[in-house]
Amino acid sequence: MLEPGSSAPTFSLPSNDGTTVSLSSYRNQYVVVYFFPRADTPGCTTEACEFRDTVDVFMKHDIAVIGISDDPVSDLDAFANEYDLPFPLLSDDGTVASAYDSYGEKNMFGNTFDGVFRNTYIIDPMGTIAFAYEGVSPTNHVESIITDLDAAGVIS
Repeated sequence: MLEPGSSAPTFSLPSNDGTTVSLSSYRNQYVVVYFFPRADTPGCTTEACEFRDTVDVFMKHDIAVIGISDDPVSDLDAFANEYDLPFPLLSDDGTVASAYDSYGEKNMFGNTFDGVFRNTYIIDPMGTIAFAYEGVSPTNHVESIITDLDAAGVIS
């Protein structure tokens, strides 16, 4: 897990809307980068919809939200359209997730495979990790982020 105070790894990835999104284009603002295992699964849908339902809080304070998974762009686009997700979902081959310590060996139902871990990072306007959340629960995670940002004086 990347620690607060460390530099956020840069990235440029294809987005669900057909554009390429780069972390560098968010300089001078806070960015929530959340990694999720699979689009349109129960946990990932819960998490994405919590971000959607509170996006006004983030937007009011010029905080961007970006979701990243190893799903293909077409799956991310369908997911974003189905749930009216107003933030970019980026498709990663595991390279960026690995740089954020959010990709690796997983075990499910007796099967071992490589996949994305449910981690979230808040990156400050200078490109530094401000907060790191490892192995988060998809339920009420966004509330924890907002609480932490409020306590830090980023939102109020």
